[in-house]
Amino acid sequence: MESIEFYLLITAFLLLLSVGASKLSTKFGIPSLFIFLGLGMLAGSDGILGIYFDDVELAQNIGTLALIFILFGGGLDTTWKAIKPVLKNGLILATLGVVLTTFFVALCVYYLLDFTFLESLLLGAIISSTDAAAVFAILRAKGISLKKRLSPLLELESGSNDPMAIFLTVAILQVLMLPESITPAEWIFKFFLQFFIGGTLGYLFGYLLPIILNRIHLNFYGLYPVFTIGWVLLLFSSSVLLEGNGFLAVYVAGIVANTKEFVHKKNLVGFHDGLSWIMQITVFLALGLLVFPSALPDVALTGLAIAFWLMFVARPAGVFISTMFSSFTFKERAFISWVGLRGAVPIILATYPYLQGFEKSNLIFNIVFFIVLFSILIQGTTLPLMAKWLKVESKNKNSKSDKLVASPLFYHTLKQFYIEPKSKVIGLSIIELDLPADFLILLIKKDKDYIKPTGSTILDENDMLLIQCNSDRRYKKILKKFKPIEE
Repeated sequence: MESIEFYLLITAFLLLLSVGASKLSTKFGIPSLFIFLGLGMLAGSDGILGIYFDDVELAQNIGTLALIFILFGGGLDTTWKAIKPVLKNGLILATLGVVLTTFFVALCVYYLLDFTFLESLLLGAIISSTDAAAVFAILRAKGISLKKRLSPLLELESGSNDPMAIFLTVAILQVLMLPESITPAEWIFKFFLQFFIGGTLGYLFGYLLPIILNRIHLNFYGLYPVFTIGWVLLLFSSSVLLEGNGFLAVYVAGIVANTKEFVHKKNLVGFHDGLSWIMQITVFLALGLLVFPSALPDVALTGLAIAFWLMFVARPAGVFISTMFSSFTFKERAFISWVGLRGAVPIILATYPYLQGFEKSNLIFNIVFFIVLFSILIQGTTLPLMAKWLKVESKNKNSKSDKLVASPLFYHTLKQFYIEPKSKVIGLSIIELDLPADFLILLIKKDKDYIKPTGSTILDENDMLLIQCNSDRRYKKILKKFKPIEE
C-alpha cells in the first residue's frame, strides 16, 4: 500500500503540471479545461500513471465542493453595474434557455438512442449548462474585447444557469427512479421554493458579509480568508438544509458582497480567484481520472452527433427563442449561441445517475464526457475566429477616449486633520467610514510613525490625516468630527 507521501507527490506533480500546461491555453488558444481533463485522463488507469479511480460518490462530492467556491468566486468577481443592464436577458437565458436546450437535446437523443423521452430529457438536462470561464480565458489570451453588453451577459448566464441544470437533473432523475413520489404541481412549487430560499439567503449573507468583515477587526489578515470560507460553507449548507438552492445562494452572495466596500477586498477577491482555480483543477483532474478513455470510442459516433446537434441546433434555438424580444442583433445572438461551451458541471451531473442506480448511467456518463471534450475543443479554439467573423469585438478597444489624460493634483485639494479625543471615529476602520471613491486618505501619522492607510487601518485618538478631496462642502460633511489643522 502506497504511503501518504506518494499520494502527495502525485498530487503536487499533477497540480504543477496543470498550472504549467495552462500556458498552452495562452499560447495556442486551447481551453484550460481541456488540458486539465486531458491530464486527468493521462494519469488514470488507461493512462501513463495508471491511477485507478472509480469512486463516483467521492468525485461527485469533490465536484460539489468545487462548484461552491467556483460560483462564489465568480459572483465576487462580478460587477453589479455591469450585469444590471442585461439582468433580464441573462436570467431568461439561465432559466428558459436551459429548459429549451434540454428539450431540443432530448429530441435528438430520443431518435438516436434506445431511450425513453424522459431518459432523453435527463441527458439533455445534464448537458444543458454552460461554462464561460474557459471562454473569457481564451478571449483574454488573444486580446479580444467583446462589445459592452455581451461580456456581462455571458458572465451572468454562465454563473446562474448551473442551478437550473442541477434542479432539472435531480427532478427528472427522481421522476425516473420514483415515478409516484411527486406530482408535476409539487415540482413546480419546489422549483420556486428552492430558488426563492436560495436567492433570499444569498442576498442576506452577501449583504452581511461586508458589514461583518468591516467590524470584526481581526489581528491577522490570514484569518479573513478563513472567515469567508466558513461563511460560504455556512450559507450553502444552510440553504440546502432549508430546501433552497445552495449553488444559487453562493453565487448571489458573491455578487451582493461585491457591491460594497470591505477590508482587504482586493486581496480577498484575489484569494477566492486563486481558490476557484485550485477547485477547477482539482475537479477536472478527478473527473478525468474517473473516466476510462478506452470506453469513449464506443460512444464516439453518438456523442459526435449529439454534440453537433447541441452546437448547431439545440443551443442556438434556446438562445434565439429566449432573446427574441431583446435588442441583441442576429450576429450577437449567433455568438452567444457559439459560446455555449460545456464545462465541469455536465460531467459532475453525469455522476448523479450512478448514485441513484440508474441502469444507463455508464452510457450517459461516457456520452456526456465525450460531448464536453468535443465542445471545448472545437468551440473553444474557434472563439476568436467567430468573434471576428460575427463582428462582435469592441470597436473602442484602442480609442482615444480610453487613454489617460494627465490631471495635476493642486495643492488646495489637500487637507490635514487630526482625530480629537472622544471622537466617534476612534476605533473604526477606514472602510467603516463609507467614504466616496474620490475621497482619499493618503497618509496617517500615528505618534512618530507615518503609515500608508488601507481599508482595515484603525483610527486612533490624535492620529494626523492627510486627505485629498475636491469638494470642501463634501469633506466637511464627512469629517465634521475631525479637527482641521489650521494652515
